[in-house]
Amino acid sequence: MARRLRPVELDFTASAPVRLVFAATLAAPPSTVYRSVAVEVGSLPSWFTAVTSAVPTGDGAGRTVRLRGGIAFDETVLASEPGLRYAYRVDATNAPGVTAMAEEWALSPTGTGTRLRWTMAADGAAPFRLALRLAAPGVGLSFRDAARRLDRRLTPARPPSPGTAR
Repeated sequence: MARRLRPVELDFTASAPVRLVFAATLAAPPSTVYRSVAVEVGSLPSWFTAVTSAVPTGDGAGRTVRLRGGIAFDETVLASEPGLRYAYRVDATNAPGVTAMAEEWALSPTGTGTRLRWTMAADGAAPFRLALRLAAPGVGLSFRDAARRLDRRLTPARPPSPGTAR
């Protein structure tokens, strides 16, 4: 059964007891990346394989997200700035030990592409905080895989150069 978490605001992503921060560079421009992350919520499972479903709620003011393994989150959007940032807090979850959680996707232009930074911020019982810190390498691997999949999804295949063989 889902438990209510302590409501936090956007500043929690900078001040939480546990912060996992990962970044990747994508070829697509920030507006295109933002659309996939924040607007096309239902597409999340197609590129972030840890997610099994993502459904917007409240006319886009929130989301319900389910992960592999049965973890579920009811979320409220805290920031939705096209091409710049998308952030949300978890209001309720069935994950054990967590007492507060928020995530932020920050986008910045780099050349013709996007620098995408994902911050997962959390608080909870000491065993939860330790487990989340120990899980950081695996969470980072999952993020890097998601960023590669998203980049492939958003960047059309380039035709071969003239005179090259396939």
